[in-house]
Amino acid sequence: MLPDEYRTLDFFAEEALPAPRVTPAEAEVIAAGHLHVAARAQSLGSQQDANFLLTADDGTPRAILKVANPAFGTVEVEAQDAAADLIISARPDLRVATVLRRPDGSPRRAVVNTGNGPAVARLLRHLPGGTLSGPRHLSPGTVAAMGTLVGDVSIALRDFRHPGLDRVLQWDPRHADRVVAKLAEHVAEPDRRSAVQAATDEAWRRVQQVAAALPLQAVHLDLTDDNMICRPGTRPPLPDGVIDFGDVTTSWAVAELAVSLSSMLHHDGVEPHHVLPAVRAFHAIRPLSPEEVEALWPLVVLRAAVLVVSGRQQAAVDEDNAYATAALDREWRIFEQATSLPLPVMTHLLRDATGLADAPAATEAPVCPLVRDLAAGAIALLDLSADDDAMDGGAWLEAGVEDRLAASALADGAAVVATRYAHARLSRTPALSAVSPATVPTGIDLWLGRDAVVQAPAAGRVLAAEPGRVELTYGAGTLTLSFPLSVKPVVGTGASVRAGEDVVHLGSGTSVHVALRAADGPAAPRLVRPEYAAGWLPLTADPAPLLGLPAGSGRTRANDLLERRAAAFATVQGHYYADPPRIERGWRHHLVSTDGRSYLDIVNNVTPLGHAHPRVEQAVSRQLRRLNTNSRFHYASVVEFTERLAGLLPDPLDTVFLVNSGSEAVDLGLRLAIGASGQHDVVALREAYHGWTYASDAVSTSLQDNPNALATRPSWVHTVDSPNSYRGRHRGADAVRYGPEAAALIDELAASGRPAGAFIGETYYGNAGGVALPDGYLAEVYAAVRRHGGLAVADEVQVGYGRLGNWFWGFEQQRVVPDIVCVAKAMGNGHPLGAVITSKAVAERYRDQGYFFSSTGGSPVSSVVGLTVLDTLRDEDLQGNAVRVGGHLKRRLEALAGCHGIFGAVHGSGLYLGLELVRDRATLEPATEETAELCDRMLDLGVVVQPTGDHLNILKIKPPLCIDTEAADFFADMLDVALTQLGHGGMRRDPGAP
Repeated sequence: MLPDEYRTLDFFAEEALPAPRVTPAEAEVIAAGHLHVAARAQSLGSQQDANFLLTADDGTPRAILKVANPAFGTVEVEAQDAAADLIISARPDLRVATVLRRPDGSPRRAVVNTGNGPAVARLLRHLPGGTLSGPRHLSPGTVAAMGTLVGDVSIALRDFRHPGLDRVLQWDPRHADRVVAKLAEHVAEPDRRSAVQAATDEAWRRVQQVAAALPLQAVHLDLTDDNMICRPGTRPPLPDGVIDFGDVTTSWAVAELAVSLSSMLHHDGVEPHHVLPAVRAFHAIRPLSPEEVEALWPLVVLRAAVLVVSGRQQAAVDEDNAYATAALDREWRIFEQATSLPLPVMTHLLRDATGLADAPAATEAPVCPLVRDLAAGAIALLDLSADDDAMDGGAWLEAGVEDRLAASALADGAAVVATRYAHARLSRTPALSAVSPATVPTGIDLWLGRDAVVQAPAAGRVLAAEPGRVELTYGAGTLTLSFPLSVKPVVGTGASVRAGEDVVHLGSGTSVHVALRAADGPAAPRLVRPEYAAGWLPLTADPAPLLGLPAGSGRTRANDLLERRAAAFATVQGHYYADPPRIERGWRHHLVSTDGRSYLDIVNNVTPLGHAHPRVEQAVSRQLRRLNTNSRFHYASVVEFTERLAGLLPDPLDTVFLVNSGSEAVDLGLRLAIGASGQHDVVALREAYHGWTYASDAVSTSLQDNPNALATRPSWVHTVDSPNSYRGRHRGADAVRYGPEAAALIDELAASGRPAGAFIGETYYGNAGGVALPDGYLAEVYAAVRRHGGLAVADEVQVGYGRLGNWFWGFEQQRVVPDIVCVAKAMGNGHPLGAVITSKAVAERYRDQGYFFSSTGGSPVSSVVGLTVLDTLRDEDLQGNAVRVGGHLKRRLEALAGCHGIFGAVHGSGLYLGLELVRDRATLEPATEETAELCDRMLDLGVVVQPTGDHLNILKIKPPLCIDTEAADFFADMLDVALTQLGHGGMRRDPGAP
């Protein structure tokens, strides 16, 4: 019996929808005999249809053979093909799996016999590029691209009409309650079945409250990770193609987005807040109404519930369907993530993401203060945020820091100490964490310095009263008081209370938590994670007015400061990350955001001692109290510092110039060399960065800092090959050829009448990712430049000061002594300080150019900082720590290379390491985009790391020298997690499969 041309599916009239029974051999017969394409067939997964990739003998994809479920009528298939044609007509920039056509223009479509009845078979366009299927983590860019694609399809189908859309599908959320009721019995585990039914009931109730206002239209209804095809070659993967129109129907327009969001939730490391870029992207193209925002997450939950029950039913009735069986765990994870937060929380989070958030609810003024006879002036506010001075010195990591600070305030005379509502508490932040901690308070905590009576702030009813807790109605909300279990309230559950009536008596030294929430909202945790604060806080209110205190200002929009920065700060001065955390505090090798997230700092060679080192802070504070002026005055610290600095270098380097930065140091070093030699030409290495001043920029050839670096060099700058033994022209043992070649160029310059006045280079190739120079390289090049009257300038700005571990200066590794040494960064531990060290003879030649003066270079404060850094490097053995921890970390990274094919090489020494990432270890194709994506994922996992090198494919690993083994292991572990989640080197599902 042939399918009825005008019949459309009614899922509830079917017992089940097993996929058509078609073998690959039968598929080849169908393709050749009915659709006139001779090809080999490879089975592809599908829950209710049968799909095959058709290839030529050489494996080249030719088309997709799709055999529809026998329950689908021809008119439904026609609707699917018409929808695909419409989308590609409306959006020609999208790739769409349209039906292939015969020479006469008719679709390649036929009714064929299958093992379970006649069905419609047709050929569809194959789209190369691969899907987003599988567990791979989805980056924010990929998620946003998914939202954009869904928005484009939604707009394209908005006015589409077809009789084949009038169908009753199990995937249509308008029928989700009936589908779950029909299929729930297939969920064998009672606890899971109950969870699915309860979640369905609540989500359905919330959708029905706004259903009448939800617009209906034609929807694809299956724009999931399985059915979005990525543009070939994009990294991270960016979808621009659409396949599998089998679920096209008429439904709520917002369901299109809900289906897509649900498919993101099973991916590694993805949780509900990670889908927000898709929501914003969709909303920017096709704005969501307030009612659609209300319905969106309940629809995600309904989709998840339907997936769970449908998947189990399909696995039961279609036991041979490996695709359906393999999806069961994935579908349960989607359900778990979709229901991991209360629906009102997710709805408020979505409102915030779409700019539809309501103004924060104001706390009603109490009739009586919550604590009897307590004046607001007797309350001390305890600020536990990253901005508070009490968090200095790593105090935020101390166990019991909140109680200690509260006790101190009580000892100073406060009657009560109160915390702040909605302000992230740094005191709840661990040092190393792969997941952001719960730091944002939804209420306030009180510590009592005397006996106190807590009274009803207004007339109300006692909702609950038990040891350690009492809950009252307060206006339209609920007031909850939590205190030690040893304390019992003086009111009982169900009692009515008058304003001012006793509720609980608390003794001196007691702590109590006070929370206000919406009466119909979920009970909020005391602390919530920052990513979800915008969802939880609208369901709560600041209890401070109940104590006579003003309500706090609440949380500011995350992008406010970025917008102000962009308006006033030259945007060419970029910032790390597209969506950066706001960092306002550092401690040792940790950076701390205002949200109370601690990040492991892997990039900060500016602070070798670690952030906020107390010894530096004390020295600077002491000196600022006394004097800070310019170095033309006579004082001891500048003399002591320059003596110490000169004493760290071999003869004849005995004379010091002090400046403010590495750029100034290099600029001055070049001027010294040119002035002393009388020769204006300079030889520099390619793939190097030396600074931003005129001279230091002129010799900078790093393409990542200036893509036109090599083409825009002034005529007096001559470059030689990057002596990179890993990816340069000469590799491995052949790297010894770099030195003679550079020397030959220097000789040629001299022979042409333009002898080089200076050769400048990093002594350990830092900007290229910590690559060691070939043995003997500097000896050969220095000798060449000197024999023609020039000087050797060593850029030690990044690698000097003990960072390499085995050597204090990079030139020591090469067993040479330069004529001029330029250093900065580490010298001041974040204070602007740089130096040039040379011989007295070279320094005196500067007089031919005038005199030298730097207003704040060598100021009393700068000199004291410089001395303190040297003392601390010595006293804390930080160079030794670079050997020990750096060696341990390098071994950990080298061990990971066996697990991740993207690892090319681990460069470097001590705590200047570079992890080079490549797509192919033979060709060394740089993994540039993968490195950028990895850095973003590492930030999410609590690590700040950035790329370097001309191809931006090297992780620069140069943390504060105080980093310990625990932190080094955390970095290596998170790197392993991130690379595994991102699936670099893994295999994806066959491309183009519907």
